[in-house]
Amino acid sequence: MELHGKTVDAILLSVGVFCLVSAMGTGIQDARGSQTGRVYLTGDDLSTWQENTGQWEIVGDVFMNPQNESLLSSKPGTGVALNGPTGRTVNLLSKKEFGDVKAHIEFMVPKGSNSGVYFMGRYEIQVFDSWQKTSEYPGIECGGIYQRWDENKEPKGFEGHSPRVNASRPPGQWQNFDVIFRAPRFDENGKKIANARFEKIVHNGVVIHEDVELTGPTRASAYEDEKPAGPLMLQGDHGPVAYRNIWIEPAGANPFFAMDTATKDAKHQTAKEQVDMLKELEYKGIGTGYEGCAKLAEMLGELDKSGLRLFSIYLGVNLDPDQQKYDPTLKDAMKILSGRNTILWVFVQSRVHKPSTPEGDARAVEIIGEIADMAAEAGVRVALYPHYGFWLERVEDAVRVAEKANRENVGVTLNLCHWLRVDDENNLKPLLKLAMPRLFVVTINGADSGGKDWKQLIRTLDRGSFDLPGFLITLKSCGYTGPVGFQGYGIGGDAYENLKRSVDAWHRISQKSLAERESAK
Repeated sequence: MELHGKTVDAILLSVGVFCLVSAMGTGIQDARGSQTGRVYLTGDDLSTWQENTGQWEIVGDVFMNPQNESLLSSKPGTGVALNGPTGRTVNLLSKKEFGDVKAHIEFMVPKGSNSGVYFMGRYEIQVFDSWQKTSEYPGIECGGIYQRWDENKEPKGFEGHSPRVNASRPPGQWQNFDVIFRAPRFDENGKKIANARFEKIVHNGVVIHEDVELTGPTRASAYEDEKPAGPLMLQGDHGPVAYRNIWIEPAGANPFFAMDTATKDAKHQTAKEQVDMLKELEYKGIGTGYEGCAKLAEMLGELDKSGLRLFSIYLGVNLDPDQQKYDPTLKDAMKILSGRNTILWVFVQSRVHKPSTPEGDARAVEIIGEIADMAAEAGVRVALYPHYGFWLERVEDAVRVAEKANRENVGVTLNLCHWLRVDDENNLKPLLKLAMPRLFVVTINGADSGGKDWKQLIRTLDRGSFDLPGFLITLKSCGYTGPVGFQGYGIGGDAYENLKRSVDAWHRISQKSLAERESAK
């Protein structure tokens, strides 16, 4: 699959290795958890699906019935799965079970029809005739992430996610989804430590969702519980629908982006210059500092044209009463960010309170809560950013404040360089367990073990003695499934060269992670 040009995943797949999958995700699994390659679920027959297939049939092609636009008619042949003459039959569940996947799905609905694709049989992307229709509620639209349901809640439907744009085609035309999905993670005792997430959903070539977490199964799922793996399910009882060319393969690496600390030099000052460079080097996007609404809109425009993503925005908060608490234009920025699920990277400073002292907690919780509520209306999350020498200095500080803020869209960041500056690297696993499941973002860079200054602690990814493969293995083992950013503050020199060395090292490090993990079994 190619979402927006050639991808890092495609490079790795072309040489036959799924190293990044094993380093950072569960990949495709059958019921025994074994790694497999691409799996095709549609073809000559229904043998890839569990036995009760009802009225589903294999045909050669489908088209909207000319006498009744709410039905589909078919032509003989193979390759297309159709849910019978009336569109009221059982759901199809695949025999194979999957965890993290990249999936391609093609479908057709007639006028007014409805279906859905359930990843792991639990998390639905809605299939619906949404051509030129307005939304009745979030998630009902074609490409919507369908809502959860609780009879004891008001409203009973909740956590539905509408697509960023309506990319639907008219009924009776073939449409497609390209999806990257991450399964939930569980600790050794079976406790969930990371939610399922749709990392990216592309509908008919248009990005409609990025990095949407799901706290549980959506309505009408096949199962009420959550597991590390499950079958793909096609809904067959809500109306006529046809599917073809469904294939699933390993999801690839968690998205790797660059902070703008690494993208700026004399030759790369504008948003376009930075984004063009990142696109060429196959980064997934960028994390930037907040410089006002105009700059934000300019960056988003360039990213959208290149199919890249704005992962994060770096924003300062000050606890001191005689200081501005945060940039007052942030409220307007939320309107620009609406629906993008970008993360606000919030660092917190104070002259009154020393680093890590809890005396500043009440003021911090007040301000963070205010920002988080503003962000929630726009579908934006907040990740507290521990920074050496600032009041919010340690990951433990960020977890403490996030827990007191007590909002679902408030989490934390682990920055490798800042963590190494204030902590013993042997404390990584306990720290990650503390941070999960609030860990929204991780940043990495090359570093020297025992380094004491930024020249030793922030290097290109190919330099330094710190064990980055081991770091990634530990990160995976603790259930992290989110994005990873490259920190380039103060490295100096040519930005293109630094980014090229680092993305190349990202591939090599992931391969080493796989080799070390396999040898440890």
